[in-house]
Amino acid sequence: MDKEKRPPHIRLALRLLHVYFSFARGMTMGVRAACFDADGRIFLVRHSYIGGWHMPGGGLERNETAEEALVKELREEGNLRIIGKPQLVQVYFNTTTTRRDHVVFYRVTVEQTAPRPPDWEISDSGFFSLDSLPEGTTEATYRRLAELRGEQEPDHRW
Repeated sequence: MDKEKRPPHIRLALRLLHVYFSFARGMTMGVRAACFDADGRIFLVRHSYIGGWHMPGGGLERNETAEEALVKELREEGNLRIIGKPQLVQVYFNTTTTRRDHVVFYRVTVEQTAPRPPDWEISDSGFFSLDSLPEGTTEATYRRLAELRGEQEPDHRW
């Protein structure tokens, strides 16, 4: 969903959230992961508040490491459990919403402990074959996958 197409109440809520973060945090940092199952499929989510299919992730809280946030976000957004050690891929500067956000990007192997029903945050989710990603998969997701396959050099911007 384009920023202009978001309902006014969603735009206002997101703006207030970012104003809050500008006072509460000098810089924001989040985690996101390319989550693959044993069959090589990738797990993607669709949020209720922003358009497109994305790799799961979220923001770091105070006193939380990136890996702790990763474990928490994957559990919350997909009922996913990490198998083995997360592989750090890149840290990106993300200027999509603010000019002070960074994304720590991982590649992980996961298993889903239970189906993830839709709720107020995640409207849909699932595992997809890399050659059959759902319509609406974001450009950033396609870029990250091309980087993981070695088809393009990692960018420093999300």
